[in-house]
Parts: sequence; C-alpha cells; structure tokens
Amino acid sequence: MARGDQIYAMRELMNISGVYEHHGIDCGDGTVIHYRKPSETIERTSLEIFSQGQKIYVKPYAIRYIADTTIYRAESRLGEREYNLLFNNCEHFATWCVTGISDSKQIRDFLPAIQNINIDQLTKPLREAILGGKTEQSASLIGQALGDIRVAWDAIQPEFKQMKNDSTMWHNVAKLALQKNREDLAREALYKKRLCEKRADELEFELQQLATMTENLLQDQRDLLSK
Repeated sequence: MARGDQIYAMRELMNISGVYEHHGIDCGDGTVIHYRKPSETIERTSLEIFSQGQKIYVKPYAIRYIADTTIYRAESRLGEREYNLLFNNCEHFATWCVTGISDSKQIRDFLPAIQNINIDQLTKPLREAILGGKTEQSASLIGQALGDIRVAWDAIQPEFKQMKNDSTMWHNVAKLALQKNREDLAREALYKKRLCEKRADELEFELQQLATMTENLLQDQRDLLSK
C-alpha cells in the first residue's frame, strides 16, 4: 500500500462478496479520500475510519496516473455530494482518480436489473416482511431478493450500453452525410439516433429504479445488523 494507491476494504453486510467493497485513495499520510457514507460526501478521513477495522487491499493497475496526479484528482472533488449507487459510487470515484475512467467492476459484476421484475410488487411485501419478521428470517428474505433480481442484470446492461454506442454512431453518420450533401441520409441517421436515445433513456430509468430498490435493501441489511 503506497501513496496514490486505490485501496478498498470489505464491508460486513450479509457476507455477500463483491458488492460491499468500499474504495478510496490512499494519501500516504494515514488519510484516505473516499465517498463516505452515510454522508454521501467525498471526504478525507483516517485509515481507521475508512477501513472500519477490516483488512485493506490494493487494486492493481498496469497503466495508471502517477501518485501526485491521482491525489490531485481526488482532492479536486472533495466536498462533492453526487453519490449514486449505480453511476457514481465510491469505486467509480476512486477508479476515475487513478485511471481517468469512471468505472465500478463490482456494479458491472453484481448489480441486477429489472427487465422481468415488477418492483412495486416485489418491494412492498418484501419490506413488510422484513419489518415484521425475525432478524434471521428478514436476513434470508433480503438475500433471496438480491439473488432473485440479480439474474436479470446481464440481460439489460449490454442493451443499454449498445444503445448509447449506437446513438453516437448514428450521430457521426449524420455528420458525414451532411458533409457529402446527403440530407436524406442525414435525416434517416438522426431518426435512428433518436430511437436509440429513447431506448437508452427507458433503460436508464429502469436502472435508476433498480438503484433505489437496491439502496433500500442494503439499508435494511444495515438496520438488521445494528440490532
């Protein structure tokens, strides 16, 4: 572990691995810059507060910024309060500091989607059962819910990314068509771009719903563990 490293510690929530990694940037002086919760603010704290007593790991990179640049990038976002589980979480932030790319492998690998799931039907009875059940039963229900909704993630995420890429592609096609004075082709390309954007917006809305539902489930887990 060295100055400028991207580090992470596991959170003890239901022993579900790969979801509860908490990431930050090691400043080399006993402090870490990270998206702290529950404040959901990028802060500089001690290593002890960051790790919460858990073992600290280093995320390796073959290509990355030097330490000074990494820490400068982290410091430039101190005080930010734009946390989003799906699109701007602690790992997104730390990876951006080190590589310039906002990415979260644990979200890509784990978070489910809702293609075939009615959130309203699932969440209400689940939360009622959680609030009224025993701790062991509630924990089991949460785990089952996360497992049930996880299976749909791979079905929706690739389409969302493809629609975003296709939208950019049709935009470039339209520009090229105009350069060649082919307004007919440009209009067709822009029409297809709008279709891609519309579909991408629909998928993003579903993913945002998912983020809210997942946050609720994780909060339920935290509440159970604090009893």
